[in-house]
Amino acid sequence: MIVCNELLGYPRIKIYQDTEMFSFSIDSVLLASFVTIKRKDEMIMDFCTGNAPIPLYMSLRTNATIHAVEIQKKSYDLAKMSIEENKLEDRIKLFHDDIKNLRNKYCHRTFDVITCNPPFFKVGEDAHINKNEEKTIARHEVMMTLEDAIREASYLLKDNGRFAMVHRPDRLTDIMVLLDKYHLEPKRLRFVYPQENKECNHILIEAIKTRKKGGLVVLPPLYVYDSNRVWTKEVLNIYNYNIEE
Repeated sequence: MIVCNELLGYPRIKIYQDTEMFSFSIDSVLLASFVTIKRKDEMIMDFCTGNAPIPLYMSLRTNATIHAVEIQKKSYDLAKMSIEENKLEDRIKLFHDDIKNLRNKYCHRTFDVITCNPPFFKVGEDAHINKNEEKTIARHEVMMTLEDAIREASYLLKDNGRFAMVHRPDRLTDIMVLLDKYHLEPKRLRFVYPQENKECNHILIEAIKTRKKGGLVVLPPLYVYDSNRVWTKEVLNIYNYNIEE
């Protein structure tokens, strides 16, 4: 069933979702808030956009043109509905395609910023593969691998452009190796915890396209819930981005 929800904590951005598909989660919102966006940035790309939560959130942070690509037709259709509902067709350019085909659409070194909330699991890594094909593609590296995302980001980024990703902490070694392989130097890293005294379950990482090594900053941890299982003040501020007092 298709439903229309509020993306953030106020009735300004609407997003369409299908309750039978893989819905956006907090990791997309955290990534959209985490990525560095500068005033001079003109071209932004979101890989694996799903129903477009990341472009929708970033539209509050920048006037740059945001491009977004989604390989699954049903998710693409939901994203299109959401973009039209929010009257953002002139600012968010949506494509139904494979990120590996983007070289045919864009020149080398086109984008200032690329974001990605990719499938987290290697094929065969999780025994509980969902029978729902859309959910499987969203969660598992069936149609796109971690290396695909990093390689294509490196190709499309301008020199000194930024690539930001949310992922699982157990893939951090893989991420670091591949960033180095494709000349993307990690500069900001943040560990996300569901609660204090719980294990980290997500990481936010941002890299710059450069051959200059070093300079990684590990930011303070981000806690999603407090001891009462209520969102922390920081998470509430992220969801209530840019509300005028």
